Amino acid sequence: MEEFPFEISPMYEGERIRKEGMFVELGGPKSFGLELVRAKPMDEIEDDKVKIIGPDLKDMKEGETYPWAMIFHIGGELVETDLESVVERRVHDFINYCQGIMHLNQRYDVWMRVSKDTAKKMDSFEPFGKAVMMLFKTELPFIEKMQVTFYTDEEEVKKQMETAKEIFKVRDARTKDLHDEDVEVFYGCTLCQSFAPTNVCVVSPDRVSLCGAINWFDGRAAAKVDPEGPQFEIAKGDLLDANTGEYTGVNEIAKKLSSNEFDKIKLHSFFQSPHTSCGCFEVVGFFIPEVDGIGWVNREYQGMAPNGIGFSTMAGQTGGGKQIVGFLGIGVNYFYSPKFIQADGGWNRVVWLPSMLKEKIAETIPPEIIDKIATEKDAADIQSLKAFLQEKNHPVVATWAAAEEEEEGEEEEEVAVTAAPVMMPSAGYQMPAMASMPMAMPMMSAGKTGGIKITFKKAKISIERMVISEKK
Repeated sequence: MEEFPFEISPMYEGERIRKEGMFVELGGPKSFGLELVRAKPMDEIEDDKVKIIGPDLKDMKEGETYPWAMIFHIGGELVETDLESVVERRVHDFINYCQGIMHLNQRYDVWMRVSKDTAKKMDSFEPFGKAVMMLFKTELPFIEKMQVTFYTDEEEVKKQMETAKEIFKVRDARTKDLHDEDVEVFYGCTLCQSFAPTNVCVVSPDRVSLCGAINWFDGRAAAKVDPEGPQFEIAKGDLLDANTGEYTGVNEIAKKLSSNEFDKIKLHSFFQSPHTSCGCFEVVGFFIPEVDGIGWVNREYQGMAPNGIGFSTMAGQTGGGKQIVGFLGIGVNYFYSPKFIQADGGWNRVVWLPSMLKEKIAETIPPEIIDKIATEKDAADIQSLKAFLQEKNHPVVATWAAAEEEEEGEEEEEVAVTAAPVMMPSAGYQMPAMASMPMAMPMMSAGKTGGIKITFKKAKISIERMVISEKK
């Protein structure tokens, strides 16, 4: 094996390079990051060639962020266009085998970092490029020849980005007329399990992978050429619920891949046994209980959602391969699915999107709802969001009146706490520790004598220590 200035091993998957240990950052939220794989005739490929357009590693300043694009060309007797996205998704795998080089995300959201230790051992990206190509040809022998071009010049990266987005658009359109009920098998992907051990990524015709890089056709092609690889067939089994997208075969694989942490996954549900979320997702959805609606925020959006939380914080709460009720990671192309969160209202439940995301997917938003969905330009907080939805008569507004009527009907079950003197313990009394006090239990009340009324609904209160003192 060729010698490289850094170690190469699967043990480095999951390695995180923090800011203090970083030499340079490539792409990511502060810049542009892209990866693309293209099939070419073998006579047009110079095998193992690494070309760098823009500043090389030795020309970069420590601590800085640079634009980044990686364009790989592959050739071989078995190489075809349908395999491009399959090979592309393995870029994440093989880069993370390289010690001191961190790779996150995919397609046009790539985020990389090179550690200070690794930067001391090499002054060019050339050995890194050769190492990645060596891994590809070793692990995927149908690739006979390969070359790569790294772009770090901002204008060149932008040009490559525009071209790549058109290519991605064509790829994604392939599943438009194919639906879950038309096939007997779905596909699974375990690429993200190094970061999210219990993640169960299920790819169906109506649900693209969370990273957005693998659709049903890509899964089929990957499973065919690499049967022992990270993409594999899932026999969908019997349909249990068409509305939520629940299948016996998916539930079985959920149990197996999550080590029994989850026993079911409903492909098109936001609230009930939702799809797990890895961390590579392109968009995260979040429930806004104050308006009974769902907002979505994409990775590129740097602002805050109306709930006062940004993408990175919500991604941290949502990821890790968990089922988090009230949060859901998805690939952008899932917005185009006719089954998009259909179990929970579909587009009629969507109340907020960043303007950049809304413009990007405008063609798939139903015309009767598009103007009723707020952006950061219309609503920066819950109060302004509620006012916007009322003004536009969004479908969720109709649910508010029903909820208010239900609250009135539950009035007799509410808990009233009053400050009547007869209820007060002696000064300095310390309440014992209580674990999970159910709010349905009866509480002391002094009738209509006034005081403070506190209403809890479906709540649990945990109190470690309470001190009540007499007012002087």
